[in-house]
Amino acid sequence: MKIAMYGSGAAGSVFASYLRKGGADMILIDRYKEHMDKVAKDGMKFTIHQQEGGEYKDIVTQLTGFRTYTSAADAAAAEGKVDVVIYMTKATQLRQAIQDSMPVVGDDTVVVELINGLGNDDKLFEVFPKNRCVIGSGVLGTAMPEPGSCVSTPSGDVQMNFGAAERSERTDAVCEHMLKCYRDGGCDAYWRKDDIYYYIWKKVIVNATVNTCCAATRLKIKFVADCKPGYALFEGVVREAAAVATARGTKIDADDFLAHDLADIITNIGDYYPSMCQDALMHKRQTEISVLNGQISEYGKELGIPTPTNDILTLVISCIQENYDNQYQG
Repeated sequence: MKIAMYGSGAAGSVFASYLRKGGADMILIDRYKEHMDKVAKDGMKFTIHQQEGGEYKDIVTQLTGFRTYTSAADAAAAEGKVDVVIYMTKATQLRQAIQDSMPVVGDDTVVVELINGLGNDDKLFEVFPKNRCVIGSGVLGTAMPEPGSCVSTPSGDVQMNFGAAERSERTDAVCEHMLKCYRDGGCDAYWRKDDIYYYIWKKVIVNATVNTCCAATRLKIKFVADCKPGYALFEGVVREAAAVATARGTKIDADDFLAHDLADIITNIGDYYPSMCQDALMHKRQTEISVLNGQISEYGKELGIPTPTNDILTLVISCIQENYDNQYQG
């Protein structure tokens, strides 16, 4: 199967690298020309920053065989239609990405979104039938230190969850192929055949907790977790989000989430600035706040469930990202 990764920044490059390492036929599409040119010329320097015995160890592979393009039109001219398109843009860019990707999308192409946040599936359903849509998310940290290079920081045993919005013979074939390539590439991936929304909500709650709280406090995960006010922020997000998810039909136990899911994140990637923190502190760019805590707040309002922690964090991050040029420079 020919797979196109549409949006090949840090996360897209990491997800594509696991697939390529597992033998997938991969095309990368991204507007970042320097990155695309470097990968085409020298391959992708793929680093897995993995914790072993309490210490981090880097496993580095130079992956070749990617074909890279800066637009779907250029990819289509060289490659024709593809079997699978995986969208790994920011959630706020997904609608436009779907439209821009259409030159490589055929009548049988399965579309996959592995993007953080809530509501991304609805954007796929506006254009594609549900029996050609696969949804999911990765449970790992990602970074791009320089063009032609990406870093994966796994956060525990499970690194990827995906499944069809509506199963069909075509989505089953794609999911089976992705599962094999991810696992052969060293990614602990799972095809969730019947309960993908449970895992999407769990990933959303992880991101809404550590990403947003770290961005607001300008701290790595472990420093937020190790102080009483910081952990209170974590707990507030989790309990409110679990209540909203449960009311919307996906039961999440907040106590279990805090004791296991959040604890695993703190243990495995505590020494890490999560993606929203990178966006706000290092790159000064648009964050995913609207599809994480912001969407939890919106659902809470619709359901009559109070979400004060998520409400305040949404306002804080929204204020920060509207004022990058006005911040204290030192």
